[in-house]
Amino acid sequence: MQYRTLGRTGLNISILGFGASPLGNVFEPVEEREGVSAVHLALDNGINFFDVAPFYGNTLAETRLGKALKGKRKEIVLATKCCRYATEFDFSYKRALTSIDESLKRLQTDYVDLYQLHDIEFGTEEQVLNEAMPAILKVKESGKARFVGITGLPVRYMAHIARQVPIDTLLSWAHYNLLEDEINDELVPLSKQRGFGLMNAAPFLQRILTDAPLPEWHRSPEEMLNIQPALISACTKYGLALSDVALAYATAHPDIATTITGMCEVARVQQNLAALQVKIPSALMDEINTLAAPVKNQMWFEGNPANNIPKQ
Repeated sequence: MQYRTLGRTGLNISILGFGASPLGNVFEPVEEREGVSAVHLALDNGINFFDVAPFYGNTLAETRLGKALKGKRKEIVLATKCCRYATEFDFSYKRALTSIDESLKRLQTDYVDLYQLHDIEFGTEEQVLNEAMPAILKVKESGKARFVGITGLPVRYMAHIARQVPIDTLLSWAHYNLLEDEINDELVPLSKQRGFGLMNAAPFLQRILTDAPLPEWHRSPEEMLNIQPALISACTKYGLALSDVALAYATAHPDIATTITGMCEVARVQQNLAALQVKIPSALMDEINTLAAPVKNQMWFEGNPANNIPKQ
């Protein structure tokens, strides 16, 4: 396992991060025993960064992860979030303060390494800056979190907020993979300038970059969805699975500390670990880039429309 330093936190974290959302039955039911075994296999193979949130499975993911990590807390870097819940977004000062205590109880620990505002694009800028951010800084001051950060989808809005607040980390999802590279436009240089740790999630772009059937709820444009078979075919010619190529590509970015992907089954952990050893042939990469060019960076927007900052 390779490790990179998470910005100014000084934390050395695995380039592959364990996204715990599937432990909450977010995508499909999983037996708790299987989920615990997946966590332990990840730990045994050097994965030390675990990311979760109350929103995932309406707190089930946090509860299961807490059970799985019992007795192993000192071996890992643990991140959770606040402000997004099963039925609501609440970026108020009070809710961010009370949420940490609830999470700590479920996770069976007295602190987290990282406490993050979850999907900031769904709040108002005023409340994120003047309530939620001061609240998580208060949590950091209390010792219940060692570091604080923000997460979200729209990269330009994320950069806009990051310029105004003293964050330690920023988690961007779906913006660095075989079809998207907008994380490089502002977030990579800004992370270097301001010293925050940069993380990437969704390297499979919600299954487009796998051989799995695409979910009906996918919001990517039709042209992007339709590219999946051609990408699968290209990788197959080289004896590789599209998902393995996608993960190898994403984790190779030198300025991204970790790439987080959801895991809850032993077989998936094994496959993801093996993908870290994949060397992508340059000819295959050229073919993928040619296929991807017509649909590159065709990303959808989520959240408060006022936070949709257009690309300049």
